[in-house]
Amino acid sequence: MRAILSGLHHKKNLQELELELIDVPEPFDDLAVTFLEKQTKASITIPISKVLSAQVVRLRLSASDLQFPAEGQSEFSWELYLNLQQQNTRGLIQVESEYLSDRHQLTLTSYYQLNSDANGMALFNMHTEQAQDEFTINAINLQDDQLQVIGPSRINNQPITNQRLVLKNVQADSSAEWPIAHMTLHGLFTGSIPLSDLAADSTQQLFIRSTVGGEDLEQRVVLAKSLAGQVTQAITADHRLVIIDKRFDNGIRVQETAAPTLPQRLANVPAKVGGATKLLSMLMDKANLFYMRRLFKRGHRAFDQPTLIFESFGGRQVSDSPYAIYRLFTQLYPGFTFIWSIDRSQKKFCKENGIPYVIRRTSKWVRTLEKASFWISNARFPAWVKKPNYVTYIQTWHGTPLKKLGLDIENVSMPGTTTTKYHANFVREANRWDALVSPNDYSTRIFRSAFGFNNQILKVGYPRNDELINSTREDVTALKQELGIPLDKKVVLYAPTYRDNQFAEKGKYTFELPFSLDEFRDRYGKDAVLVLRMHYLISNALDISGYEGVVFDFSNHPNISDLYLISDMLITDYSSVFFDFAYLKRPILFYPYDYHMYKDELRGFYLDYEKDLPGEIAHNEQQLLTMIGEKLKTPDMSQNQKFMDFYQRFCSIDDGLSSLKIVNYVVQQIEKHG
Repeated sequence: MRAILSGLHHKKNLQELELELIDVPEPFDDLAVTFLEKQTKASITIPISKVLSAQVVRLRLSASDLQFPAEGQSEFSWELYLNLQQQNTRGLIQVESEYLSDRHQLTLTSYYQLNSDANGMALFNMHTEQAQDEFTINAINLQDDQLQVIGPSRINNQPITNQRLVLKNVQADSSAEWPIAHMTLHGLFTGSIPLSDLAADSTQQLFIRSTVGGEDLEQRVVLAKSLAGQVTQAITADHRLVIIDKRFDNGIRVQETAAPTLPQRLANVPAKVGGATKLLSMLMDKANLFYMRRLFKRGHRAFDQPTLIFESFGGRQVSDSPYAIYRLFTQLYPGFTFIWSIDRSQKKFCKENGIPYVIRRTSKWVRTLEKASFWISNARFPAWVKKPNYVTYIQTWHGTPLKKLGLDIENVSMPGTTTTKYHANFVREANRWDALVSPNDYSTRIFRSAFGFNNQILKVGYPRNDELINSTREDVTALKQELGIPLDKKVVLYAPTYRDNQFAEKGKYTFELPFSLDEFRDRYGKDAVLVLRMHYLISNALDISGYEGVVFDFSNHPNISDLYLISDMLITDYSSVFFDFAYLKRPILFYPYDYHMYKDELRGFYLDYEKDLPGEIAHNEQQLLTMIGEKLKTPDMSQNQKFMDFYQRFCSIDDGLSSLKIVNYVVQQIEKHG
């Protein structure tokens, strides 16, 4: 017996779900559907209201009934179960889903969406805290000499009236509006702004004005997904360039400027030649990959001397826990052989620091990996890398999980894979690990569930954090001098996460700081400096010229622990960096400027973000700038009960000897196996 969610219909202010029944015995008199909320385990049972045939039934409900007061909970995820209560057949059948809906706005601040989990089971998701001043659109493009916008024209099946597109000129502090027409598709509008109407050399932000329930509104237009697939650049008939981009808060910005001249376009010809070179390089990489795969299939025998291979972030760095283990190993057991697996970009660093290395994806690299005794890495090796039986693979991982990982990601939207394939590859790779390092019980439980990991877990703390526990004031002073940080000023570290929706197009990423550097400088520039640590994919998009001596960009500094040590406070959003920074017992401030959109549209969290954090949350720029001053006045959090509860839960097992414990584990394995 099966039940499949196959459709959604709107009946006035109610929602009607259609189910396809397979091998469900008649009669249908007592059929109902039970909704089970995944987090709270609350349940609601709703009877089938309409039988269309022996295979198709419908039930009618009010989506607003699928939300209820729950402290700190702003989204509700309901599983569906067909409830059989017939004479000879009783029980529950979980409803599958072949129907995925777009978001449906219930009120200005709530919406629902039909989805499915990783196993194809139906989910009715309610979201109740959307910002009231935001209007989420479906698409935006530059086509036919117009800026074209498509978005919803109804709330809970009730029409939004008097909709107009509005552009606000940032420089001139002025605005203009254009009426919106409705599309043939039910519930959607299309609005257009002629590009010839745009003010010359302007930067403008997009808004929508409308009337909802008799109330006149002005809302900022946001696009939750990336701009990938949208047409975001156009040159007008009078040779003007128009560009659409997204702000840090997912708002839409329209820029108008003069198009490049012929000499400027000719200056870009080398870039096109470079594109051909890049294509050739890609073809060579594919040929090299084929060659590497064949090399791994050849028979290899282990080196006679114990040989340890270290790798960090796929060879892009010599850093993190593998580096901490390596440094201690070379001090205690210099008679072993140690080799780093690196990208070519790390050759200079290795040579300057006397670190033996092998370049990834070379024949020497294959031979070295296959003949080594131990692999120690903080990220996954490619699936095509063959692990011999005599190799012990120690996975240090690279952070305490905040965002969902692996099998716990219910719907994987990465290009080139499906949820099922992604999960299968994750489990296959994870169970090549002979031992996995964990920093606490919380992480251990998640690693077991998210990785499907069944081998040994070493709950010893992250070796990279030994430095935080063992460093002295003199070490911190020396670090500041090395990095050029003024010794007489406080240091504020800003380390946000990378957001999936910052992807613009292949090879291009966007980022804009979500607070004013001018205001930071005006308020705190005399007494404090700001250190930026951005994700490597977007670090090159930053421009901090004009803020010398106040703002420092250390996005490419190899050891983030150095930045923790020199900082008096941390500002972050959803990055797991706060788990490590908490070891220092210094203040942490959270600035999730797009929290509800990020949580709802991208990835879920393991922790309750609004309850479990070791610091306060700033909800807007002014709160953030005010709280910075307050936090700098409280440099030690050891008397803060909430902070110390967090510390005991996540940091307390690390005694500064994690590296030594991993070294001892490896030596034990060597002695055991000879």
